[in-house]
Amino acid sequence: MTALATSNTVAVVGTGTMGQGIAQVALVAGHRVCLYDTAAGRAGQAAEAIGGRLDRLVEKGRISADERDAARERLSPATALGELADAALVIEAILEQLPAKQEMFTALEDIVAADCLLATNTSSLSVTAVAGRLRHPGRCVGMHFFNPAPLLPLVEVISGFATDESAATTAYETAAAWGKQPVRCTDTPGFVVNRLARPFYAEALRAYEERVADPATIDAVLRDGAGFKMGPFELTDLIGQDVNEAVTHSVWQAFFQDPKFTPSLAQRRLVESGLHGRKAGRGWFDYSEGARRPEPRTEEPCPAPGSVGLHAKLPGPAVVLRELIEEAGIKVTRDRTPGDSEGFIRLPGGACLGLTNGYPATYDVYGKYIRFDLSLDYRAATRIALAASEAVSEADLAEAVGLFQAMGKQVSVIEDVPGMIVARTIAMIIDFAVDAAARGVASPEDIDTAMRLGVNYPGGPMEWAERLGAQWVWDLLDSMHHQNAGGRYVPSWALRRRADLEK
Repeated sequence: MTALATSNTVAVVGTGTMGQGIAQVALVAGHRVCLYDTAAGRAGQAAEAIGGRLDRLVEKGRISADERDAARERLSPATALGELADAALVIEAILEQLPAKQEMFTALEDIVAADCLLATNTSSLSVTAVAGRLRHPGRCVGMHFFNPAPLLPLVEVISGFATDESAATTAYETAAAWGKQPVRCTDTPGFVVNRLARPFYAEALRAYEERVADPATIDAVLRDGAGFKMGPFELTDLIGQDVNEAVTHSVWQAFFQDPKFTPSLAQRRLVESGLHGRKAGRGWFDYSEGARRPEPRTEEPCPAPGSVGLHAKLPGPAVVLRELIEEAGIKVTRDRTPGDSEGFIRLPGGACLGLTNGYPATYDVYGKYIRFDLSLDYRAATRIALAASEAVSEADLAEAVGLFQAMGKQVSVIEDVPGMIVARTIAMIIDFAVDAAARGVASPEDIDTAMRLGVNYPGGPMEWAERLGAQWVWDLLDSMHHQNAGGRYVPSWALRRRADLEK
């Protein structure tokens, strides 16, 4: 065990929300904590704020009054940087500006002992660059806590190009000793969470720009159909549109403007308008007093068909739909229509209802095709999105709507685009994850842990890859790539290799 002993002092530089949260974590773990901020009086104010939060922990029964009093005794604000000289670990949580961080660490190196561990809480800057001006960059490591730090368990421990293995191990073990769940990763743009989470926001924004659906409907489809706790529009309003857009832009620039990470013009206009989300009173949604949240598009009740035909086996997780249809009291017969082996449901009016495959329903302009969106758990999903080709009549579409309603699902009919909403989002997240694992950014296990704990995903993307199959994901993205030239949807070589190994 190489975690810092609780007898060691931990210093936190920067006393904003993140700095205070990190200080509280170290304090409750038993360390003496010294707070410093370049703004006069801020460290003292932060110490008082932390003391107030300790009081609330006592009220909630999380710690005893004696533990609170002891913690307060161990907490001290510093008025000068030199007062951090005895720290064994300094965690920096100042502005996300590289020159400011480099200047701070250069100053700290002249003050602290040679064996003091220097950690940056940066969420988007290169740890290698932050440590680049140090005489001994090997002791600098990334410790990226998530906000609010006292509540969220994940800590990304990032090794820069020059970081010593012993420094990364100490940071990892110390975070674990503080009751956190650390994951190791290399110094890549966005690390694990901010790199792999980009498609969750980007594909929703792209769908909005393509007029697929309105923000409330896109949120509802991803939340109710895929199991995400929040939709991307309501989540970015909570995070702050300016903050989310800045991270997206930073990652895009760091990857040399790779089209897979291209920011959204719609979000840029929102930021330029000052509509930054909840903190501004308005973002994608209006948060002013008395404002009503827009309702997602939901189809009116339609009669369910008495029977449907099943052509071949439905792909992936959609295979369970046969059981759900039969449980709804609808007869399922074997459809003997000649054609390819792709599974689909034949509706009484003759329309083919199938899982999205990356091509739009209108790929065959004369065919009566209706696509339904992906769900990782069709039994648990409460909403399904449908998209129809031009040849589909209102009666055909009503049969599809009624079928899913009979299975207990709300239905949102969206515009016909490749990949729909959930499928394109999940496929892109999986591709990013498989590629990151292949490049050694983090282990598959740490990738799944990071995404479940860091952004509260309903599962890990490597787990999703196993369930859906890399071949299905590759086929969907390859189909989307052929519909959308430009490189955004080109599946990674790592995904292709994984698909080949499945055969």
